[in-house]
Amino acid sequence: MNTGLLILRLAVGLLFVGHGIQKVSHRLEGHGIEGGAAEFEADGFRGGRLTAAAAGGGQIAAGLLLCAGALTPLAAAIAGGVMTVAVTVKWRNGLWVQDNGYEYPLVLMILPAVLTLTGPGRWSVDQAIGLLAWAPGWTAAAVALGVCSGLMTRLLLGRPVPRH
Repeated sequence: MNTGLLILRLAVGLLFVGHGIQKVSHRLEGHGIEGGAAEFEADGFRGGRLTAAAAGGGQIAAGLLLCAGALTPLAAAIAGGVMTVAVTVKWRNGLWVQDNGYEYPLVLMILPAVLTLTGPGRWSVDQAIGLLAWAPGWTAAAVALGVCSGLMTRLLLGRPVPRH
């Protein structure tokens, strides 16, 4: 079980880190902070570079915490917030990823939340400092905080949709 949790943490965490790096730099085939800002603007957000930097930084932070198995509920909250924003962008396309839907961001919201429930495993910072047994309330709080922060981001930074 611990090996499986380690592999899951590393896979999901590294995907978050990589996506965050793409959003703020030209590494990993990213379009730099300018490209990240343009992406957010095209998705109906204000804030440009700051929004892209916050999203990219959040993804990198969540990914690093997941990889280390450190403060897992915080990692789940950060990941949940960023992915909630992604779900709001893709919602109108439906669920399935082949139609540019929200399937993939939803999975990336769920996996860190599940790691909060199961604990990150024996080979983790949480285990080393005695925080392995997170109560289910922490998972609920982390998920709620993440979703609420993502929805607030959408509310505060989203541009009104023009009516036709």
